[in-house]
Amino acid sequence: MAKLSIIKAGLENEVNGYVLIAGEEAAVIDPGEPAEKLAGQLGSATLKWILATHGHPGHLAGKDALKDATGAQTGMHVADAKLFLRSADRYLLDGDELELGEMKIRVIHTPGHSPGSLSFLVANHLFTGDTLLAGGIGREMPGSDLRQQMVSIGAKLLRLPLTTAVYPGHGPATSLEAELRTNPYLRRA
Repeated sequence: MAKLSIIKAGLENEVNGYVLIAGEEAAVIDPGEPAEKLAGQLGSATLKWILATHGHPGHLAGKDALKDATGAQTGMHVADAKLFLRSADRYLLDGDELELGEMKIRVIHTPGHSPGSLSFLVANHLFTGDTLLAGGIGREMPGSDLRQQMVSIGAKLLRLPLTTAVYPGHGPATSLEAELRTNPYLRRA
């Protein structure tokens, strides 16, 4: 079975950027600044994908610098590209699968925090951006829809195995099981 390395990088605005390495290929999820911090984690791997969970500036401020340095393909949802006047090489849709070494990155559209919020699933590792955080959810911003965000969490994320590890856009990693037990947003009856 293929091995996946996950490196968390603390970026500006307390954003978590992640470098995923599968074999000789890498992906960056949430390319904030400083981009050099993310690039420095690649080692000998070739950066194939630069992926944004959503279009807020802190989560993709380093996108263009990383692309210029590596030539990697950028990806985000078209709704956030339009809302935040951003561009990408590929506009991602729910259910898309991106190859990374011998692994696949599954795209899950989880609107609510922003219209184009995405989560990315690699094996049993879920990268949620600001859709779901340890002990909470991302704060409301212009364009946020809390009701839609809760529907996305319940209808898409909580249907995954509860042992799925969660890597949020801010704060510590967690699991779906832990969030069901402790997250006040998910414990409401």
